[in-house]
Amino acid sequence: MGALDGEVVLITGGASGLGRAVVERFLEEGARIAVLDRTADRLADLAAANPERLAVIAGDVRSITDNQGAVEACTGRFGRLDCAIGNAGIWDYSIALDAMDPAQIDAAFDEVFHINVKGYLNLAKAALPALVRSTGALIFTVSNAGFDPAGGGALYTASKHAVVGLIRQLAYEFAPAVRVNGVAPGPIETDLRGPGALGMQDRSIGSLNLAAVAAPNVPLGRVPAAADYAGGYVFLASRRDSRPATGGVLSMDGGIAVRGIGRVSAGGRLAEKYRA
Repeated sequence: MGALDGEVVLITGGASGLGRAVVERFLEEGARIAVLDRTADRLADLAAANPERLAVIAGDVRSITDNQGAVEACTGRFGRLDCAIGNAGIWDYSIALDAMDPAQIDAAFDEVFHINVKGYLNLAKAALPALVRSTGALIFTVSNAGFDPAGGGALYTASKHAVVGLIRQLAYEFAPAVRVNGVAPGPIETDLRGPGALGMQDRSIGSLNLAAVAAPNVPLGRVPAAADYAGGYVFLASRRDSRPATGGVLSMDGGIAVRGIGRVSAGGRLAEKYRA
């Protein structure tokens, strides 16, 4: 008997990478799951793996209608909703503000924030009635960039800081009926893509060889697999294990926040560039 036996969970961005690892772990723990994702072929592959306990819905988290449709499909198939997980997101590949073309900023900002922040707002709005009925849980994927710089560029870091604020505000608004928490992974081997507005839509973080690039900067000395993070979501979804928890973020950053004194700044070249 698993920690989530019989529970019904909806997860966005669950067809690949971290999201799929969470789906697979939740299935192991006995949950029934609906997945909202915009990649139809990956959804089909996911559904084929466990058709009895999986429902898949193609859609875009930026659309409130698609989020509402996912909740309706989930409750129609399984009769209830116990936990909703906002996980779909994009990364800006740590592009510095100085390196961005001013003409790109509007569209890039909108794309990053609409997916990383509004997508979570849409899910919360759509899922709230069902979660109130089940006295359920809402979980958002944050990042070490939700607390510290250099986990992304200005756009991504700002979006993840916004998610931390969203968690705290919604925890206040939804208590005592619904618990709202987050999981903040550190570096991760996944298929995270970038914003189309910056020409990064086909670029995957998996192409960066994080095991070589990031591991030396992680106190635990390695870049975890996506599956290594899934237990944090199980903990926060579990009615038995995290009933007192709301408004918090479970840090799973490999120790990044305790690296101590390191590089002073990343802007040393700016004086040479602009004062010459």
